[in-house]
Amino acid sequence: MSAPPTAPTPATPPGSPLAPVPSLLPAPVSAPNRVRLSPALIDRVRTRLATPPVRIDTQAIVAALRAEGCMLDGRDLRAAAYQVRSELTGAGVLDRYLADPEVTDILVNGPDAVWIERSGRLSRAEVRFPDETAVRRLAQRLAAHAGRRLDDAAPYVDGVLPDGARLHAVLPPVAVRGTLISLRVPPRRAFTLERLAAGGMASEHGVRLLRAIATARLSYLVTGGTGSGKTTLLGSMLGLVPAGERIVVAEECAEVVVDHPHVARLQCRLANQESRGAVNLRTLVRQALRMRPDRVVVGEVRGPEVLELLAAMNTGHDGCAATVHANGVEDVVARVEALAAPAGLERGALHAQLASAVQVVVHLTRDEGRRRLASIGVIERSFAETEVLLAVSFDSAGRAVCGPGADRLHRLLGIEIREPTSTNTNTAPSRSPAPSPGPGSDLAQLEGWQEALAVADRLLPALNDAAANGPPAGDEPFVADYGSQAPHQGGRR
Repeated sequence: MSAPPTAPTPATPPGSPLAPVPSLLPAPVSAPNRVRLSPALIDRVRTRLATPPVRIDTQAIVAALRAEGCMLDGRDLRAAAYQVRSELTGAGVLDRYLADPEVTDILVNGPDAVWIERSGRLSRAEVRFPDETAVRRLAQRLAAHAGRRLDDAAPYVDGVLPDGARLHAVLPPVAVRGTLISLRVPPRRAFTLERLAAGGMASEHGVRLLRAIATARLSYLVTGGTGSGKTTLLGSMLGLVPAGERIVVAEECAEVVVDHPHVARLQCRLANQESRGAVNLRTLVRQALRMRPDRVVVGEVRGPEVLELLAAMNTGHDGCAATVHANGVEDVVARVEALAAPAGLERGALHAQLASAVQVVVHLTRDEGRRRLASIGVIERSFAETEVLLAVSFDSAGRAVCGPGADRLHRLLGIEIREPTSTNTNTAPSRSPAPSPGPGSDLAQLEGWQEALAVADRLLPALNDAAANGPPAGDEPFVADYGSQAPHQGGRR
């Protein structure tokens, strides 16, 4: 077999860029424009490298390229070795997006249909695969990196890559139009609440409430749909935990990034090819309770492990947290019931456990690609039922509207939960003293029940004195001095 020419071959379509993989090789300068290797050459190099002793590193790849007649020098040879290694051990043309810190999802729907989500918005990627066989080969290679099997007998796979990315792939005929690949890229750094606010997730008032929830040692749930930012917000709130506390995080795959000096992480393990050795999330939560935790955190509750989480929250571990998929704060109880039903816990016992374990629910949503804080609710126990009362809701502009659970949230946090502008509207405006009122005339002008109670508090001592001293000497009626501005006294709770 003759050695292939050093020039690009027509078999490789245009638009197949080379991608930098920082963990493997330094990115060559202008690599996509310097050299493109044919798929046939890459297959021959793969076969040569698979010959014992198996060794895949830069020197071995360069030696295999030269043995196949690829007479390149300098940066061209470095770029060729980089491309071969990316095709053999990496994600090929997808490596450039896996290395992009702004990319959160990579979706492959076909050889020429690759989509990426960057900063909350989906867009079409500028790469393509040569054919369906290349997509299938990539899916199987990634599954092997995750320690999973993907073939006709097992046409779908769910696993975690060594760099923490979550992999899901489906082969035909289950995937009707060709192999499908979904990659969820984990966060690479922890975000602060201030940075999330700058990105539009929450207003300053919302950040103030979230900070109070995180520091008040309340147990809380972060809810929302897929991709709404639950994990990111949970990591930000855990970063506010005092440095002297120990956080134990149990997850199906490591996604929660916490900027905290004392974090112990546990991760589930999938079963091997013989269906043995699996470690599920319920086991991890039980193990976490034996690790002297101050706070137990479950990355995402998806099943019966909710029972262990509620048990942990009811054993003196304040400030526990978890994320749950839910449509809104009002649906959290029904969602927890559905998760706990397979474990056999009775409905009444579940409601009692939930009411004593969780105090606050934080809900996130996605609006036109933007993740934002939608509402905050509080758990309320009434009769034999447990419900979540809406305490504060936020519109798309971040304006807060208080709900029926506002007073309870105020008592839990110990701070004023209404926005400053909203609080000012509830106080009595400055105006000149009113003349002698007719029956109920000034009370009709009061602007809120807080002011009415405050005025009643001021009138009560005078009325008691009048009753104790008897009727006045003259015929002049008693006139109460309301003052120009009634102070706030009582009526808060």
